[in-house]
Formats: sequence, structure tokens, C-alpha cells
Amino acid sequence: MKISRRAEGIAPFYAMEFARNAAELEAQGHHVVKLNIGEPDFGPPPAVLAAAREVSDGRPLAYTGALGLPELRIAIADFYGRHFGADVDPRRVAVTSGASAALLMSCAALIDPGDEVLIGDPSYPCNRQFARAFGAQVGLIETTAESRFQLTTDDVERAWTDTTRGVIVATPSNPTGTSMPYDELLAMTDLVAARGGWSIVDEIYLGLSDPGPDGRAPRSILATDTPGTAETVVINSFSKYFGMTGWRLGWCIVPDELVGVIERLAQNFYVCPPTPSQYAALACFTPESLAVAEDNRREFARRRHLVIDGLARIGLDVPVVPDGAFYVYIDVSSTGMSAAEFCDRALREAHVALTPGKDFGPAGADRFVRLSYAASTEDLALAVDRLGTFVGVRP
Repeated sequence: MKISRRAEGIAPFYAMEFARNAAELEAQGHHVVKLNIGEPDFGPPPAVLAAAREVSDGRPLAYTGALGLPELRIAIADFYGRHFGADVDPRRVAVTSGASAALLMSCAALIDPGDEVLIGDPSYPCNRQFARAFGAQVGLIETTAESRFQLTTDDVERAWTDTTRGVIVATPSNPTGTSMPYDELLAMTDLVAARGGWSIVDEIYLGLSDPGPDGRAPRSILATDTPGTAETVVINSFSKYFGMTGWRLGWCIVPDELVGVIERLAQNFYVCPPTPSQYAALACFTPESLAVAEDNRREFARRRHLVIDGLARIGLDVPVVPDGAFYVYIDVSSTGMSAAEFCDRALREAHVALTPGKDFGPAGADRFVRLSYAASTEDLALAVDRLGTFVGVRP
């Protein structure tokens, strides 16, 4: 069978490869601390589970509209207004089969073969794979600790060419957990719009950002009306802030002229988002569920401090302390091991699963390792102790 060039060009997602290897070790009777996958251990708020049980009473669960339940689109728009300061017309909200489907359809809607798309390095690997699948030439721009591993407006301006059509950014970022300064994000999207381009802003971890000095939640890019935000697609998900990873539900907020395009793509790609998940997700926006989600965010912040302090104690360097999500990007070059060797040996010898930097781009592939602290405090403390023994530091 002849495999398409598109499929042959897709690299493995190494975080999942380490998950498979960890499962093999567990099958042999070892206890593996799995810090390689970005999956909250809390699960959804109780009201979501209760709603799921209620709709599983045998009633027909037919297709919804391709853009999702109208009442869920309204709830998401209201959430963006109350939580992230953005006035969003529910018509512009498309509920999707996970944030992955939102990214997939956004790329399908905006990219023609040969278009260049600019993405920071390091970054979530699937973003560049989606872009490449639709024929984009991905321009990876190396970022540094000085810019908190985020693109800058100057980076984009220098890299822009006659074939550049858009930019994909994530704030907070996977794998670094760092955010882009809000004014910088606005300036970047304005620059892109002035060049006739589009921006995709991944806000999947926005709900897990640290609050500002005034205690308020961070603002969405859509909270400010500029020429750039008018040409911006925002991606978000129920997976992280609401803990609904396996429910495969996300959303995108798109400019008016893309609503019909996204609807046609959804109709053809997957008909509609999963109906049971949509009905259950309505319960995410009750005061009780939002209180649970905020408690979980605060718990992630506590876990971050535990991990940062523990890594410092055992001599592993974190060049930039994250301010959101649940990831720490560790420089392991001081150990004399490459990132891939460090992860391989940490799994085999210390039974701690991590993700090597090669998942996130070539710039720091040999130096950096991602740790996800979306695990219990007990597992995190155990992992730090095991890693300390592994690198030769007494716990």
C-alpha cells in the first residue's frame, strides 16, 4: 500500500511514545510516575458527571448542529465575557470535537499549499503538523529564555516574507507554561493583520494562568478590539481548565466571515461534536463548577511551587518559571546527557516518565525536557526524589 506523503511527513508525538513505554513497565509490575502527559488528574467537576449520568438514561442522543448546541455556544460566549473580559457573539462560537478539531478546521480554512506559517520553537508539535498537513511551509522561529520562550513582534516582523500568511501562538504555552505579555500579543496580531495575514491564538491554558496583581483572571486576546483581533481565531478546550480530556470537546471563536466556512468543514469532517459531552459540558458554567475549576487552578499553582523548589534542590535548572498551564521546561544539559537520553534513562532507571524536547522543535531538542505537574502532590514529590537519586543528589 502506498502511503501519502502527507502521512509520511507526520513525526511521532513522543509524549505518547513514552506513555506506551511507561505502560509496558507498569505491566511488568513497576510503579511509574507519569509526568509526560498534560492531563489533569482531577477529572470534571461533579455537576458535569451528574449531567452525563442524567443524559445517559436511554433518551435519543441525536446529532446536534455542526457548530454545537446553541445553548452551549451561548454559555461559552458568556464565560468569555465574565471570565476573560471579551464581548463575544455566540454566533461566532463553534463547539468542536476537542481543541484538536478546532485547530484542524482553522488550518483547513486558512492555509493553501505553499503558504508560510510562523510558529515559535519550542511549541506544541501538533500545531505545526496540522499546518503542514494542509501544505504549509512552517517557519519555526527559535525563542529564548529572555523572551520567556514566546515569539515577539520583532521576531515575526523579521521573519515575514512574501509567502507568509499567518502566525500560530499559544499563551500560556505548551511545553513551557509561559505567557506572552498581553500588549505584545496585541502588537503582534496587529502587525500580522497589517501585512494581510491571520493569527491563530491558542488559549487552551488561559484559564490556568496566574491571576493578575489585582486578582482578576487574565484577559483573552478578544477582550481588546484592534485590527489584529478582527483577523484572529481563538482556540480553547474543555480538557484543561475543566478537566474533560477524554470527553473530546473544545471550541473556537472565529471572525464573522469564517462562521459558515467552519460550519461546512465540521459538517464534512465529523458531522457534529459528541452530543453527550455537549450536554454534560453545560454544567461547567454553573457557579459550583466554576468554583471547583478555580480550586483546581490554585492547586496546580501549589504543585508548581513544589516542583520548582524540588528541581532546584536536586540541581536541575528551570530557566523560566512558568505562570500558567501545568508544565515546567527543564534544562538537563548540566547532567551531561542529551534530553532524549535523560528521558530514556529516567524512565528505565528511575521510573519517571517525562517528555524530551524533540517533541517541541529542534531549537532545544537536545537540552530541554518537559515535566507535567498535572499529577498528585505525592507523585510529584516521589518523582523529584527519584530524579534526585538518578542525577546523584541525595533526596
